[in-house]
Amino acid sequence: MTDEELVRNCSKGDGHAQKALYDQFARRMFGVCLRYTSNREEAEDILQEGFVKVFQAIAMFKGFGPLENWIKKIIVNTALDHYRQQKSRIQETELFENSGEPVEPLQELHAQELLKIIHQLPSGYRTVFNLYAIEGYNHKEIGKMLNISEGTSKSQYARARTHLVRILNHKETPSANIDSRMENLVIAPIV
Repeated sequence: MTDEELVRNCSKGDGHAQKALYDQFARRMFGVCLRYTSNREEAEDILQEGFVKVFQAIAMFKGFGPLENWIKKIIVNTALDHYRQQKSRIQETELFENSGEPVEPLQELHAQELLKIIHQLPSGYRTVFNLYAIEGYNHKEIGKMLNISEGTSKSQYARARTHLVRILNHKETPSANIDSRMENLVIAPIV
């Protein structure tokens, strides 16, 4: 089925079309969910909740841009809602102060290894890092999404990068000088 047929049939409540849509996009969206959570179970919950929202709102999809991007936006917003709920239940403390150490470019790191390292970040750092470095939002947009100031977003991102350097420095790796490879971090989407 084409995206148009999927949308039309899902809008009518067709279970076969809903399953087809889920099968087509679930794996990539699960990768998105994993970037915002600390474990697979939370990611699965977010994915399920996100697809419920997709099916509830599918009739509103107007075809302006790819269906996958529309679904991804719903999944990211669901992950952010989950983050906000977690944040309201648990008062996060700052684990590390920004040391002011220069951060250098990261040249090569396998996607799965990077995902494991990102999961070691405190959830506030991880969320801002994902939104900025991976999803491509700017700090003003992130501030609005998370109900924080633009400066807080920038600070959280800088601290996330510093924290990543510390994690990488303590990791046994055959590559020398990992900490000297962080500055121009460019990350392809992890699926």
